[in-house]
Amino acid sequence: MRDASSVAVDLARWRGAFVIGFMALFLIKLMLAATLSPFGDEAFYWQESRHLAWGYSDLPPLTAWLIRLGESVAGHGLLGMRWPFLLIGSALPWLVRAFAMRLFDERAGWQAGLLCLSLPLAGSLGVLALPDVPLTVAIMLALVALVRAMDGNRLLDWWLLGVALAVGWLTHYRAAMPMLAGLLLCVLTPRGRRQWRRGGFWLAMGVAALGLIPLLVSNWQQRGAGLAFQLVQRHPWTFHADALVQPLEQAIACTPLLYALLLWAAWQCWKRSREEGAPWDVIATVSLSFIVLYFVLGLFADDLRFRAHWPLPGYLPLLAVLPILLRHEALGRRRAWLVATFALAVLGQLGGLLYLGMAASPEGARAWSGTKAFPSGFLGWRESGDAVRDLLSQHPAVLVADNFMLAAEIDFQLGGRVPVYSLDSPLNVKHGRAPQLAIWQRDENALRAMRGGDPMLLAVDEAALRVHERPPWLRTLCGRIDEPQPLRRLDLFDGRRRIAFYVGRVPTALPVVAHSDDQCSIWQFAHKAER
Repeated sequence: MRDASSVAVDLARWRGAFVIGFMALFLIKLMLAATLSPFGDEAFYWQESRHLAWGYSDLPPLTAWLIRLGESVAGHGLLGMRWPFLLIGSALPWLVRAFAMRLFDERAGWQAGLLCLSLPLAGSLGVLALPDVPLTVAIMLALVALVRAMDGNRLLDWWLLGVALAVGWLTHYRAAMPMLAGLLLCVLTPRGRRQWRRGGFWLAMGVAALGLIPLLVSNWQQRGAGLAFQLVQRHPWTFHADALVQPLEQAIACTPLLYALLLWAAWQCWKRSREEGAPWDVIATVSLSFIVLYFVLGLFADDLRFRAHWPLPGYLPLLAVLPILLRHEALGRRRAWLVATFALAVLGQLGGLLYLGMAASPEGARAWSGTKAFPSGFLGWRESGDAVRDLLSQHPAVLVADNFMLAAEIDFQLGGRVPVYSLDSPLNVKHGRAPQLAIWQRDENALRAMRGGDPMLLAVDEAALRVHERPPWLRTLCGRIDEPQPLRRLDLFDGRRRIAFYVGRVPTALPVVAHSDDQCSIWQFAHKAER
């Protein structure tokens, strides 16, 4: 047994390491949030924040509400949009620490917090204004409240659980996963089944249900557009064998050694839950629900968008339990493996932040331009905004982009001062934004109905679609603008981003007919640039 003074010194060391790591990481994230150009989806969320509503065709309303709050306080700009997410994301390691302290001890809490800072997916949370930030933090807060409520049965803890789950529903449709994990806990474990008889449990469920109100209202207003996109349109719902690589994706996202350690921890928790019950039952059920169910879902669901972050909430309770599981394992050769695991995780975290840092600067972007990892989604924003300002001053016209993402990019750079319309690109449907553009009257139908015959400035992102999708789309553009005349081309970063600008007039008649190669000047202009 160690004496009290040595325990206090040990705790001070772990606490100091956590606080130093937290502050260093926070400052890095702050610099990135203030300099990194918005990601395409992020810019669209900013557009949603300028049209406050019960919800949108892609998401519930909280992300837009937070962006609106951020810019109301700090003004329009990168940091104005992102500071609420930066603060919310920075709460995550503190919640992991609180979870570990509640279940085990203070030393485990500081160690778990350090592990959270080193896990790339968790430590970098909050740099971008994305719904996964409040969703992940809400799930972790719900888990902290759950273990407190199950132990103490206090109404305050049940109420906090309900609030956290309601915030999840306000953020994303994936809030269904923590609800499913909780249901499994309350059905499969003896301690979970006892909660059905507690009044506080039903208070929590009632409060959580309040978070569904905006989602239900918005889907009623939009005739189910959000549910249709999230449950039907974005998912093939057929088995695709390429999704079997998900464990490899997770190993890269978490760093391989830490990922293997997390899976080992999940297995240990499952075994202990069958023998000892609390607190292993909560950790095992929640963690395995996220890890296993998202893996199975990924075999049939969306295989086109980034999804490595989906199981993140399942790893967080495992970070809290790892220090306890390893206290008697970190001996001999195993100590070297643990040091290597933590070092690799830290390097992975720093590598991800360095990647974003290079994307935030033109010099860094040029260094990436020759690689497949080229961060095109973060680049070209300032150049396209400057070009539009210059061209509009020379050619006053209706501003139109050929897809929702470029329209959001330009709109953000112009600060919302000029209406920006979007043509009916396949991207708009693929990302669930077509119904929202129609509601805002910023789609092609509204453009023709409201501005038909007016001068038109068209911006075309020639590399937005996949290679095989580009020619058919580009051939239709000559039917979407009358008498197009090329004005300027931006060939950025060795041609990895190509944006062309045309002047013409808004057509007044339908239909749009695809032109042959020799008839469409827009296609010819783009084709020559690829050579």
